[in-house]
Order: sequence, then C-alpha cells, then structure tokens
Amino acid sequence: MSVEVTEREEPSPAASEAPLVRLRGVRKLFPITRGILFQKRVGDVHAVDGVDLDVRKGETVGLVGETGCGKSTLARVIMRLYEATAGTIEFEGKDITHVRGNELRELRREMQMIFQDPFASLNPRKTVGSIVGTPFRLHGTVPRNRVKPEVQQLMELVGLNPEHYNRYPHEFSGGQRQRIGVARSLALRPKLIVCDEPVSALDVSIQAQVLNLLEDLQEEFNLTYLFIAHDLSVVKHVSDRVAVMYLGKIVEMAEGQSLYRNPKHPYSGALLSAVPIADPDLAAAKKRIILEGDVPSPIDPPSGCRFHPRCPNAQLPRCSDEEPQLVAMGEGQIAACHFPLADRAIIQTDGDDSR
Repeated sequence: MSVEVTEREEPSPAASEAPLVRLRGVRKLFPITRGILFQKRVGDVHAVDGVDLDVRKGETVGLVGETGCGKSTLARVIMRLYEATAGTIEFEGKDITHVRGNELRELRREMQMIFQDPFASLNPRKTVGSIVGTPFRLHGTVPRNRVKPEVQQLMELVGLNPEHYNRYPHEFSGGQRQRIGVARSLALRPKLIVCDEPVSALDVSIQAQVLNLLEDLQEEFNLTYLFIAHDLSVVKHVSDRVAVMYLGKIVEMAEGQSLYRNPKHPYSGALLSAVPIADPDLAAAKKRIILEGDVPSPIDPPSGCRFHPRCPNAQLPRCSDEEPQLVAMGEGQIAACHFPLADRAIIQTDGDDSR
C-alpha cells in the first residue's frame, strides 16, 4: 500500500545559493578491537566513507539506501552526535567539524533531529510537558513562567491536545508520540531538522498525516530537512532532491522527479524497480532488477566500485580496479558509475509517461 501525501509544488532553491550544510569528504570509521586488558585495533567498520553533500536552505533532501548503508550514521555525524573521523562539515559557511563546549551548545539551537523510534526516543518517566519544555529550560530562550504556554502552543501546532500537557508517553499512540518528537524538535525554531526515518515505525495511514504535518511546518517556519528513509514512495513525495547511498558512499544524486524517471546508477535502478505499483498493467510491464549476492561487509569493502560484485552492468577489471567519481549525467543529476544505465531504464512508478 502506498502513502498518499500532498505533492510538493514549490520549486527547489537555485543551485547557485550557498548551501546551509556542506559536507566534504566526510568519513566515520568505528574501530574493531581485540583483547580485554590490552585492546588491539585490528580493523575498522567503514560506516561513512567519503561523502560530499550540499543541503540548501528551505529544501528537503532525501537520503535512501539499504539498511546498514550508513544513512543514520551520516545523520548523527552531521548533528555532531558522532565525531567525524575525517572530512569537514560546514553550517552556514562555518566549519563545525570539531566545535565543542559553548559553540556546540549554540549550534544545537540551529540543528535538531527527529528520531526513528517514537517509543524509544521519549523518556517514559517524564510528562509531555517536561519533554517538550526541556529545550526551553536548557537554553533559557523563554522565561520559566512562559514555558508551559509555549509547550501547549507547540502541542496544538503539531495536532496534540494542549490539555494533555501532564500525560506520559505511554498514554499516547505511536503517531501521537512522533508528533511529540516533532514538537520537541521545533521548540528552539531550528533552521535544519534531520528526520531519521520518522515514519517507518508508524502505520501507513498515520504516515501520511505525519508527512503532511512536516510539510506544513516547513512552509510555516522555513525549515530545511534532511529526510532519511527506505520507503521510496515516501521520499518521492517529500523530497526536492534525492541522494542514493550504498555501503557508506553516495552513488547518485538528482532532482526527485529526474531520479525516479531516469536513474543512472544500476543500484538506483534496482531500488526503484522494487517499488510496488498498484496498477496491474504497469506492474506487469515493469522490469524488475534482481541483484545477486549480499551487501559486502563494511569492514572490508570491495576495491574499485563498491557495487561491482552485485552490479549487472559491471565490466572487469575496470569496475573492480578503478573507483568511479560522481560526475554529471544530466541537468542536476550526478552519479558514480563507469557504465551508467541508458535513458528511461525503468518504468515510472506512478504511471505517467514512462511506459
């Protein structure tokens, strides 16, 4: 069943505009150690390995890929919840890669996060009023006697009953809990919100409500979203641009409609070919791309193109020896592939004009 949400009508910002967030060569390695008393580093997990990404003000960038490809790790690196192993992270032109102390505290006002699991991201011992009001108290942005009215206003804004101020998280449904997380992220009026699969744990009918809420809030507060998801039908409706990630690297990026109509990287084509179609005629005509084998281990990623062991277009030895770089494949579309897909390689998933 697909999610029905409001289609985006506003065009994406001009490409010449300075990005709100700029990543260059960002890497995050998790060390693998052996031993108890004398631990020895024997390897690394390459969770994020050389990511370049720009997020412009006011747009929504979708980030998609298989489980374990590094999407959530990249989100936490951007939010400075993880320290980047290498590379630079800029926010509004300022290098924030290694900021600490008061500088990091000030940065928290501008960048917030909506977590994937609405059941685990809320403290069960605190009331909704305390959870949503915590940012006000920590940063002192409003007087103490104004915290409760501000929290109730936020609750009403996201579709919750302000009278439920003193209720605990277990008294709410999953969709309502995620709305609490949205209200908390809005408390300090940030410029960037990282949405880490915010609807994946919700029922399909509730997903549409939360997605439409996020879109309305973006228009009202001029928010910028980095939207992480594995549901391509969701990403299509909410994103201005979409980045496809595989084994720690971004392999393709394009305007949303361009990627869905005409993917260039074989991995993008395989992902899109797996999206279910409600129309039986279109589903029968659509060619499904079946990838062989499993995703390689991020501990020892393949040489050359990381997708070459599973790629139907791979040609050795070039694909196994030479790592492809992100190059322009069309207007606003870049991909890292030596042998990209031909134009209109798959059928459009909404049945418009790509038969």
